[in-house]
Amino acid sequence: MVSLWQLFLVFVKIGAFTIGGGYAMIPLIQKELEKRGWLSSEELPDIIALAQSAPGIMAVNMSIFAGYKMRGIRGSVVATLGTVLPSFTIILLIAMLFTNYGDNPVVIRIFKGIRPVVVSLIAVPMINMARKNNRTWWAWLISILCLVLVAFLHFSPIYILLVLIILALAFTYLKEKKEGRI
Repeated sequence: MVSLWQLFLVFVKIGAFTIGGGYAMIPLIQKELEKRGWLSSEELPDIIALAQSAPGIMAVNMSIFAGYKMRGIRGSVVATLGTVLPSFTIILLIAMLFTNYGDNPVVIRIFKGIRPVVVSLIAVPMINMARKNNRTWWAWLISILCLVLVAFLHFSPIYILLVLIILALAFTYLKEKKEGRI
């Protein structure tokens, strides 16, 4: 069984070295938890889906669900504290030390240099999840269509999800009716 201290330290490490929020945290969570045998690669998409569907911050939600899977409610609390503590400390230090340096060209360049790294930290786990979960041509078609609709045509993901849920229910109903189950 995973000790609460081990869980806390792993999530402190994840929280300390994640720039860009919950999506950027996915590869670190996957690497750290899989190498310790605490989580399988099949369980990660479920944790991500739960974290996205729950209200709140993605990184915190992922910590809550991963911690709960390993040690119940105490694991949730410990993993969440481990995730939030480094960010809170860093933001507090930045607020105290860099308030006078916000317009400094060096600081501005540093943050502009970090942006592409954050984009790649978010893109890589999403591409890996698509490879693992899209096993048919129509799953790839749905993924690409949703990407285009949201990213380029500015459709609301809420409407896309509602349409997909309705289509899935209709497809299931028609399939079961054809097989004589209804």
